Amino acid sequence: MQRPLDGITVVSLEHAIAAPFCSRQLADLGARVIKVERPGSGDFARGYDERVRGLSSHFVWTNRSKESMTLDLKQPEALDALKQLLGKADVLIQNLAPGAAARMGLDYATLSAEHPELIVCDISGYGEDGPYRDKKAYDLLIQSEAGLLSITGTPDDPSKAGNSIADIAAGMYAYTNILAALLLRQQTGQGSHIDVSMLESLTEWMGYPLYYAFEGAQPPQRTAAAHASIYPYGPFAAGDGGTVMLGLQNEREWKIFCDIVLQDPALATDPRFDANFRRVQNRDALRALILETFASLSTAEVMQRLEQGKIANARMHTMSELWQHPQLQARERWQPVATAKGEVPALPPPGRNSHYDYRMDPVPALGQHTEAILHELGRDAEAIADMRQAGAI
Repeated sequence: MQRPLDGITVVSLEHAIAAPFCSRQLADLGARVIKVERPGSGDFARGYDERVRGLSSHFVWTNRSKESMTLDLKQPEALDALKQLLGKADVLIQNLAPGAAARMGLDYATLSAEHPELIVCDISGYGEDGPYRDKKAYDLLIQSEAGLLSITGTPDDPSKAGNSIADIAAGMYAYTNILAALLLRQQTGQGSHIDVSMLESLTEWMGYPLYYAFEGAQPPQRTAAAHASIYPYGPFAAGDGGTVMLGLQNEREWKIFCDIVLQDPALATDPRFDANFRRVQNRDALRALILETFASLSTAEVMQRLEQGKIANARMHTMSELWQHPQLQARERWQPVATAKGEVPALPPPGRNSHYDYRMDPVPALGQHTEAILHELGRDAEAIADMRQAGAI
């Protein structure tokens, strides 16, 4: 079985989420990913928590199928080993502090002179130039800078996304840009420099609210789990205390909703509610009518009526329930991945392919592959022992 990136070697100077998420997806497709970490502590995401049998939840998620190599890049012998490794690599990814890679001669301009086929992907908060170039960037800060907090939450309180959405966005764009650069290299024989900004990645995902507020127009209001510009769309309580999520997209569905779910056909032509923009304007009155009907029904009965009318609906699952989601179970979407603490279930990448399976190899222990990689680079046991004694690995 051949995978798309078999034979591709990726070296990643990575920490936290954006770069590790990018490189893990390349590993999923068959690439050999060598994760370079600091001796002793490694990727600081290893210490975020101990929720997965003593391992970090973030780290287990973003680091399977990699090799871990420890190098103290402040020491010449370690930096020399890294540069030797890059001579055999196809891709370098780094999300170090701004300017750190360049100070070590690991910028694209320097590396491409010796390795013209190398693809170098730099991931940062704000990009390699501009007034914010050197500004520190964490996920919550980028969510704020990109305006996500201004449209997320309740009317009284902005809320961050519950996961690292800015890091995830940047990791996804780094991943797709690297795939594009590999395709381009097949045509030109030349590597590329890729400059991925967390701010620009998340701003792209803000396209709808940006255009909704085009030329100074009123932006979408914070409406908690409801939709700012479509109604009814969001959570509604049933009589047994459960919550049902539902969404209407057009006037045909609105009529069906009134007929079958609310069992009040006349409501469809009520002048307060006979078009989506009027339903949005009068959402408080319509919400009261919906909740009045749902109050006499159980969650299951509400769901049954929604299904009967083919109205889009969902349950709000907890994390515990998501692990047991019947659709994921039926499609066998959980597969075992080895860790230093035993096997844990992991979700293969979305998108099943008829020609290959994704790599689902172990999450590496810190420095697990250092000596093997140094042997590949021609270091003998004595040289490796000297490096270890000096703290270079």
